[in-house]
Amino acid sequence: MPFIDTKLNVRLSEEKEATIKRRLGEAITQFPGKNEYWLMLNFTDNCRMWFRGYNSFPVAMVKIELFGSADDATCNAMTKAVCDIFHEELDISPEHIYVEYAFTDRWGWNGENF
Repeated sequence: MPFIDTKLNVRLSEEKEATIKRRLGEAITQFPGKNEYWLMLNFTDNCRMWFRGYNSFPVAMVKIELFGSADDATCNAMTKAVCDIFHEELDISPEHIYVEYAFTDRWGWNGENF
């Protein structure tokens, strides 16, 4: 049950959104038992975001929420994948991307909790 919530201060075209969706769907498989079938995504573009006191360059805030947990090596690999995706697709420098992780043992779906 992964959810990836992305906020960007740049415009995200439908074409780029589809490409990033596909690539995040591939990247989520780094977490054991996770795949695109259960992945929910949200993209919020054109946000008014500041970083290091400036709003003159592209930035991204990516929050990855998972049912369960993950080890440091898997999170490190996912952070690299996320930074690579947004750098290659939207030219956002990896040093201007934050990736946050949240893990839970309670996740509801279809009227009940896991």
